[in-house]
Amino acid sequence: MGFKKTSDLIAVSFGVSESAVNTYTQEEIALQLDVLNNEIFVVLAVDLNPGVPSAIAGLDTNVRAAITSTSQTTMSNLSQSNCIAVAQLDIRAAGFADGGVSFSRMANESYTGDLDYIALIATNNFFVAIEGAGNTGGKTLNGRLYGYRAKADASTYAALVQSEVLSA
Repeated sequence: MGFKKTSDLIAVSFGVSESAVNTYTQEEIALQLDVLNNEIFVVLAVDLNPGVPSAIAGLDTNVRAAITSTSQTTMSNLSQSNCIAVAQLDIRAAGFADGGVSFSRMANESYTGDLDYIALIATNNFFVAIEGAGNTGGKTLNGRLYGYRAKADASTYAALVQSEVLSA
């Protein structure tokens, strides 16, 4: 891959709240990249902290969250190439007289394998989304994206931008 690191580690913090209870809500986070000089953002790790689902006897509830490199109209998952990370908290209570059993699913905050990076963002922003189901109140998501700025050579930059835009 043709890019060179141009900054130290950067942590980009964010927060988003559902616009209405159990409603898909997305927010754009600007990276302020220098696109004229082929600047990209190299993502090293992500930390997603969605709010806890409502515990309601006899009703399944959940809160899902995702970070993507392009704007989405529905919740993303890791099978989509532009999805960088996901998190999901569930309470399974259907058929129970109490609040049920909780489950969580999150992409590792820092991958434990030997990877140089987990994603490359070539456009000037990324998108954070949250969506609840079956909850009695609106849910929030707080998180942080870790990475650094890099300058890509012209052909690498063009390929990254085209790939990111076409996967939207």
